[in-house]
Amino acid sequence: MPAPRVVLVDDHALCRSGLADLLRQRGGMEVLASLGEIAQVAPTLRETRPDLLVLDLRMPGTDGLTLLHRLRAEGIDTPVLILTLSDDERDLAAALRAGVRGYLLKDMEPEDVLHGIASAARGELVVAPAMALKLAQLLQTGPRGADRRDLIASLTEREREILDHLARGESNKTIARALDISHDTVKLHVRHILAKLNLSSRVEAAVLAVESRVGSGGANR
Repeated sequence: MPAPRVVLVDDHALCRSGLADLLRQRGGMEVLASLGEIAQVAPTLRETRPDLLVLDLRMPGTDGLTLLHRLRAEGIDTPVLILTLSDDERDLAAALRAGVRGYLLKDMEPEDVLHGIASAARGELVVAPAMALKLAQLLQTGPRGADRRDLIASLTEREREILDHLARGESNKTIARALDISHDTVKLHVRHILAKLNLSSRVEAAVLAVESRVGSGGANR
């Protein structure tokens, strides 16, 4: 399998340098660029087409999610992982609504950060263990128990099949290959799933699916 190719964006040079060294030397990843200037991000992503953009949340003049929305508006769909000091559930919720692939904390152990970035680069969904309880609390504001299962039961057979793949943390491309359908078809199904379940991100959908299986006595794959 080719080494994951990543681009780093953080306004602190020391943080960028340390993370780049960690990914290259201990993770065997290819760091295509390490950027501190926001204006460089979009051109770099268009030129390098990385597997993952690792993005700080707080930066002078803007924030990571504002930049993410700007990139999406420009047609740049590079998967994004947030790496931040913020353990505020409001930031987590905003990041999930923006469709990030992961949310990790800078005070995690280096090996855990490395594993999380590698997993996200492979298409998996990752959330810092310290944020898992807050994610569960965010989901508790939505439908629970039988109501939640009723919502899932309202999905079509194909949508439930795709939801099951989402629960395994698989990317749209991986799901498309597994089901022998197009990438665009998967994206359309995912949008329908989120709308029917009244959710904002695929991470929420994945967690809901896993919790529903456990709550109904099903086995978690």
